[in-house]
Amino acid sequence: MKTVFFASAAAAALIAAPAFAQDTAGSVGVSYQYSDTDIGAVKGIEQDTFAIDGVVATPIFGDWTVTGAAATTYSDGDAFAKGETTLSGSAALTKVIGTYRVGGFYAAEEFQGSTLNTFGAVAQKYFDKATVTGTASYGSVYDADIWSVKADVAYYATDALRLNAGVGYSNNEDAIGYDADIVELNVGAEYQFAASPYSVFAGYTYADSDDLAVEANAIKVGVRYNFGGNLQARDRAGAGLGL
Repeated sequence: MKTVFFASAAAAALIAAPAFAQDTAGSVGVSYQYSDTDIGAVKGIEQDTFAIDGVVATPIFGDWTVTGAAATTYSDGDAFAKGETTLSGSAALTKVIGTYRVGGFYAAEEFQGSTLNTFGAVAQKYFDKATVTGTASYGSVYDADIWSVKADVAYYATDALRLNAGVGYSNNEDAIGYDADIVELNVGAEYQFAASPYSVFAGYTYADSDDLAVEANAIKVGVRYNFGGNLQARDRAGAGLGL
């Protein structure tokens, strides 16, 4: 809990940075997600999740950038006796090298009374109308080891329209040798209104694990307030790492 609090507080403090750093970019958003999960013979476990999140990227020296993110989520549904609120936060240090951005990150998230701590590397390749992002990470909680790799492609159809598709794989293994693989696929779109800092977004995520006998579908919609330019400029300033 303390780890998550300090990570979230640091990211929240960075969100105030636009008043101080001219090249700062980022966003603050609110969202709603509906998910439907099957676990073995148990079908149709529904969950509603509401979230407030923020991300900010600030250049610190030369081609180096600090990116901070924080989120608070409230979840309720069939799997909860009562609603549950969780906090999460991340911090990344990256460097631009030509048309690439590379660096490392740390993330912390509340997880069933403990904290999931994750360390990883992130890399981006910038094209004229697209950004390719890849991450590799290691996380630990309750003596379980979680190894993950993710890839995402964002295509900027116009300055106001961002489309993306991604894939992720993770392996979870606990101290007694329990081993599970999880595959995740997602697609999304975001549209920024003309001459406005506001955008709306929607996304769909599918997750599957044969080892856990789990299959899940989720739909997410929301609105963001953006600063630091259009959607492509925001992402390329370091605020689109997807951590």
